[in-house]
Amino acid sequence: MYRIDDWTIFRLPQEGSRKLPSRGQVAVQGTINGHDFQTVLEPDGHSGHWMKVDQKLQRSAGITAGDTATLEIQSTKDWPEPRVPKDLETALAAAPQKIQDIWRDITPMARWEWVRWVNATRNPDTRKRRVEVSISKMNSGKRRPCCFDLAACTDPNLSRSGRLAGIGQ
Repeated sequence: MYRIDDWTIFRLPQEGSRKLPSRGQVAVQGTINGHDFQTVLEPDGHSGHWMKVDQKLQRSAGITAGDTATLEIQSTKDWPEPRVPKDLETALAAAPQKIQDIWRDITPMARWEWVRWVNATRNPDTRKRRVEVSISKMNSGKRRPCCFDLAACTDPNLSRSGRLAGIGQ
């Protein structure tokens, strides 16, 4: 397990990532040191995957950054709901009913893609524009954002140029 800024992450071994059905995000369920979890693995931009290990899971599994852990995962078609950022949530709530209906009708995986696209910038102006474009695209019937590399690491807290930063390859 690694620590990058305030985040603790588990980077999957390459051989484990190769067995997954996608180089992009993958919904999984599994255990870490015998403790159940469900999450969405994120791509690292190096054909691999990583997952955030929150404080609750760290405590229950008895692990911290720097530790080695036993991880067992299985991909699943049951995607958990993403945490919708406040700015996107507010825009969706203020949007016409048509857009709210689309948001409710799309799959959790598609909602993850919208959230990921909005979150994939440090620039507040770009982020504001992405929220606006999300609403506009849904208003025109689009059910997914387009035109970004699904296999890139897009979390601005952890990535540089689409690749997981701060840890060795």
